[in-house]
Amino acid sequence: MIDVAIVGASGYTGLELIKILLQHPGFNITCVATSEGAPSLAGMHPALTGIIDMPVAKADADEIAQKAQLAFLALPHKASMGFAGQLLEKGIRVVDLSADYRLALETYEAHYCPHEDKAHIAEAVYGLPELYRDEIAGSRLVANPGCYPTATLLGLLPFTRYIDERFPIFIDAKSGVSGAGKKCTHNTHFVTINENIFPYNPLMHRHQPEIGEKLHLQSGKSFDINFVPHLLPLTRGEMIDTYCLLKEEIDPIAILEAYYKDAPFVRIFDRPVDIKSPSGTNFCDIYAKCVDRKLYINSAIDNILRGASSQAVVNANLMCGFEEGLGIPTIAYVP
Repeated sequence: MIDVAIVGASGYTGLELIKILLQHPGFNITCVATSEGAPSLAGMHPALTGIIDMPVAKADADEIAQKAQLAFLALPHKASMGFAGQLLEKGIRVVDLSADYRLALETYEAHYCPHEDKAHIAEAVYGLPELYRDEIAGSRLVANPGCYPTATLLGLLPFTRYIDERFPIFIDAKSGVSGAGKKCTHNTHFVTINENIFPYNPLMHRHQPEIGEKLHLQSGKSFDINFVPHLLPLTRGEMIDTYCLLKEEIDPIAILEAYYKDAPFVRIFDRPVDIKSPSGTNFCDIYAKCVDRKLYINSAIDNILRGASSQAVVNANLMCGFEEGLGIPTIAYVP
C-alpha cells in the first residue's frame, strides 16, 4: 500500500478523490488537508458519515511529507505551485489538478499570473495517459489536464494530420455546474442556471491556449482555435462538439478505432454520444462524422471524474507502477 495525501479536500474534486481512493487496493489515505483545516471529514462532507472520518489538517508540507509518499493537490489555480514545489523538494510525488503546471511558462504567465515555481515547471508531465503514458510512469510531477482540454483533445488528436490548418477550428463546449467549483457565483446561482444555458468567456477562456499548445506539440501545426464554453443546468457531465475542415475525405470512425485501439478508457461510438453514459466513470466517449471535407467530432466525459479526479488516480497508478485501470470507476450513474 502506498500512503497518499489529498490537499484541497473540501471541494468537489477532493470529494471524488476520497471516494475513489477509499476503494483503491493500492492506495491508503493517510492525510486529508485544506487551506484552513476542519474538525472532521464527515462534517465537511456529510455524505461520508459512517464511511470515513478523520481530522482535516491545515495544509503543511512538512506534515504531509511525514505521512505520505504521494500527494494529490486539488487546490485552485495559483495556489498549487508553491505548495507542489515544497512537496517535491521533500521527495513527495505530486499529481496536481490545477492549471499551474499544465502549460509552458510563457503561456501560463500570459493567461494566469507570474509563476512561483519555475524550478519545477519544466519537469511536469502533462497527464493525458493516451499521449504520455510512458512519461507519466517515470515522473514525480504530473499536471492533470482539465475537463475541457481532456474531452476536446481526445476528440481532435486523431485527426490533426487531416485537418486543413488554413481554416479555424470551432469548439462548442458544454459543462455541468460542478466544473465551476463549489463556491457559488452569479452564474452558478440556482436562479441563474435553472432551466437555462448560456456561454461564458467566449473566445477568451483560459483553456483555449491549453488546447492550442497541446495540439501544436503533438502535430507541429499551429491551429486557429475558437473555443466557446457553455454552462448547463446539470450537476456533472460535459459534451464537446468540434467543427473543422479537412484536406481530404476520411473514414473518421476507422481512424478513431485505430488511434485508440490500446486506450482502455476511450470508447468509440457509431452514433452521437450523450452526457449520461460516461457519468460516474473515467471513460471518454467519442463519435465523429465526415461529409465532404467537413468534420464533426462529438465527445463526452464526466467533468469531475475523467476531467479531474479519476484521471488523477489513473496518473497516480502509472506513477506508482500499478495497472492503469486499478480502482478506476467504470460503471455509469444510469438511469
